[in-house]
Amino acid sequence: MRTMGEARGVDEPLRIRNIGADVAVGDWVVPSDDGERVEQVLERRSAFTRRASFDGMRAVAHTLAANIDVVFLVHALGSPPSPRRLERELVLAFDSGAEPVVVLTKTDLVGDPEPGRRSLADVALGVPVLLASGVTGAGVDEIGAYATGNRTLTFLGASGVGKSTIVNSLLGAERMATSEVREGDQRGRHTTVAAELLPLPGEGWLIDTPGVRAVSLWLSGNGIERAFSDVFDLMDGCRFRDCKHDQEPGCAVQAAISAGELDPIRLASLDRLIEEEAALEEEQRAREKTADKRAGGRTRPPEESEFDDL
Repeated sequence: MRTMGEARGVDEPLRIRNIGADVAVGDWVVPSDDGERVEQVLERRSAFTRRASFDGMRAVAHTLAANIDVVFLVHALGSPPSPRRLERELVLAFDSGAEPVVVLTKTDLVGDPEPGRRSLADVALGVPVLLASGVTGAGVDEIGAYATGNRTLTFLGASGVGKSTIVNSLLGAERMATSEVREGDQRGRHTTVAAELLPLPGEGWLIDTPGVRAVSLWLSGNGIERAFSDVFDLMDGCRFRDCKHDQEPGCAVQAAISAGELDPIRLASLDRLIEEEAALEEEQRAREKTADKRAGGRTRPPEESEFDDL
């Protein structure tokens, strides 16, 4: 909720309350005439949104960053990268409206990073997979080049994958705290405790976010179709339009699995994500129904629904 001058330290920051306003880091807002509160949140051109992980709020959206141009999905070498986590991140990234880029960090910890890169590239399906090390600086300039044109970047990944070290390299200063990871599983603690909008040297902006442990889907637009485009392309070749891709004759998906062209784990992962999204839709319908009952059984006009802009 800062102007460019305020964020770059040229102007004094304007501190206003956002009570009742759905505001995320990266939002543009209009303050009230008295400068005490947020009057309006301008329409977002992109937003990285997941399902809230708080108890009792599972049918509520949680926006991690808004108005971003490039979202870096960060994984680390030193422990095996997780293709299943990346699949989820890609669904969210495609739905966000931002450009996804995968970054595989801590290349200084292994002799050959290529096997790890290939394991993620097989899931990323054309999305760039960059190699980087915040310690040696390798690959950092390539990441920073995405800010050309005054674009806004954000980094998302689990704790301990090296986000803050990369951020420090981009900023040219020890701005973000870092900590050691556990020896056994290379997992780290949350060193970034709150999302923050930071100016990059020269041009561009960076939103640093805390480590995201649970990658829970929100209602998908076409993110699932884009993240699993290889499977959906195969589905187009099935003999029957309502093929369940199990034991039906003429199933192109099962044929690809039998030929070793598609990992059956990938099909199972797609099925789980579709089921998760269907369950979320049901949770949301139940939440709306409960809210209507509390309002005396009256159905609220669409423009007043708290879900319209999520």
